[in-house]
Amino acid sequence: MIYYTISMERKELGQLLLEKGLISGAQLEEVLELQKKEKKFLGELLLEKGYVKREDLIEVLTEQKKADYVDLSKIQGIKPELVKLVDENIARRFICIPIAKEEDTLVIAMKDPTDIVAIDTLRRLTGLKIRVVKADETKITTLIEKFYSGLDNIPQAISELEATPEEKEEVDITQLKVAAEDAPIVKFVNSLFVKAIEKRATDIHLEPREKDVSVRFRIDGILYNFPSPPKNAYPGIVTRIKILSNLDIGERRLPQDGRIKIKIGLKEIDIRTSTLPTIYGEKVVMRLLDKEKLVLNMEELGFEKEELEKFKNALKKPYGMIIVTGPTGSGKTTTLYSGLTYINTPEKNIVTIEDPVEYQLEGINQVQVKPKIGLTFANVLRHLLRQDPDVIMIGEIRDLETAQIAIQASLTGHLVITTLHTNDTVSTISRLYYMGVEPYLIADALNLVIAQRLVRRICTECKVIDEEGTEILKSYEIKNDKIKAYKGKGCSLCDFTGYYGRIAIYEVLEFTKEIREMILKKKSDDEVKEFAIKQGMKTLRESAIKKVINGITTLSEALTVTI
Repeated sequence: MIYYTISMERKELGQLLLEKGLISGAQLEEVLELQKKEKKFLGELLLEKGYVKREDLIEVLTEQKKADYVDLSKIQGIKPELVKLVDENIARRFICIPIAKEEDTLVIAMKDPTDIVAIDTLRRLTGLKIRVVKADETKITTLIEKFYSGLDNIPQAISELEATPEEKEEVDITQLKVAAEDAPIVKFVNSLFVKAIEKRATDIHLEPREKDVSVRFRIDGILYNFPSPPKNAYPGIVTRIKILSNLDIGERRLPQDGRIKIKIGLKEIDIRTSTLPTIYGEKVVMRLLDKEKLVLNMEELGFEKEELEKFKNALKKPYGMIIVTGPTGSGKTTTLYSGLTYINTPEKNIVTIEDPVEYQLEGINQVQVKPKIGLTFANVLRHLLRQDPDVIMIGEIRDLETAQIAIQASLTGHLVITTLHTNDTVSTISRLYYMGVEPYLIADALNLVIAQRLVRRICTECKVIDEEGTEILKSYEIKNDKIKAYKGKGCSLCDFTGYYGRIAIYEVLEFTKEIREMILKKKSDDEVKEFAIKQGMKTLRESAIKKVINGITTLSEALTVTI
């Protein structure tokens, strides 16, 4: 990596400003004389005098010496002692962080590498020469939180927990609160959040066992072990999480659900907390919802062109029903949200019924169900029809009553979008039938059923040809010699897993006239599926194999996720 210093030579900057007609010769002379007394940068004085606009000055400085851009997510091994060369208040004020030191020169990543005030301040406070590189603001603030909050080291937080007193079998609420506010406990919980976000985890699992505690992060759909706290500190950790989640810390016998909102730099994370009593203590699972990672653009979800057009056409219809199926964590909600965003216009009244509301969508009315007070899916849906909705999204059909009301709504001029837990598209028909929905209602109401899964993406930094996978592809009647399978060999970016991120694969069943007739005749799932494939439906396996051919995922991932 080559870094470029932004030079602050007075004569060069002054000449450039004069050449562009941004200042006069008299103004330059005045400021140069003033600079001898005040020992400030030329640009800083010009700004104070009002002789030049800040945006014009930045443009000239950028033209004079452009700073190189650095991707902070790819820099490994930034030392805490190096970061501490710059005071935390200064780092936060100027949104900057040291990333390297070369003899007497400190390399600083900055949001604005042309900020002359910041550079001069850093030079004076550190006593070193300063070289600057431009970096993403969010990534800088994340590192600031990581290093200055002392949250970058889970093992260190764990070592401090070792001194935590042994918890007794019976502990009163006062003792629990005191333990939860203990500095090592607070530090460990905070470090857990920061590390999970840094590792792109979607879930944090804390599981008490007989003699120890298990800590696991779910990353790209797979659980990985992480350093665990001592067993005697675990009740205090759970209590701390409960306090943050507004849960009853005195209740350990029943499951509880809560939410936490945290902010790390400019990033806001919504955390859904769930506790479950086990024989060794309370198990805690926290789902991290990062709004920045929510994909609302349908073209980015993973649909093939033909399947995407079918989805869009179904969304444009004024009434009918669209069902998205798949297991928990397969991205169904994201697909629903992207569909709602696609049709969200001021002319439409869109209402959702969810449990829970995962993300807040602009311009859409979202309702959170609360079964404890009778606010169930069916109850809300029944009253919702009086609210004159055009589009209704139901988070999940869980019972016959909800299914019947939803289908009736779709037959009376409403577009209904919902989810159901089935393995593939065709299974949705038999699932509704066994729930108690009549075949003629299923045939009349449904327009489209989408089944989906998530597959891991190959890390682009360590992507190589998979010779063995390429050979196996031939067994799928793919005879094109130019087609290759790929895999990730593992690198520091993907934590040596070979994968980075996930993408959806889809199976889309369009309810044609022939399909509707087969449902009315109560044809079996296998018969309907066979006919749908003849009509052009691509199965989940075929969709996954297409992702392999396009070099997006591995063959082993495609075969593991689909049947």
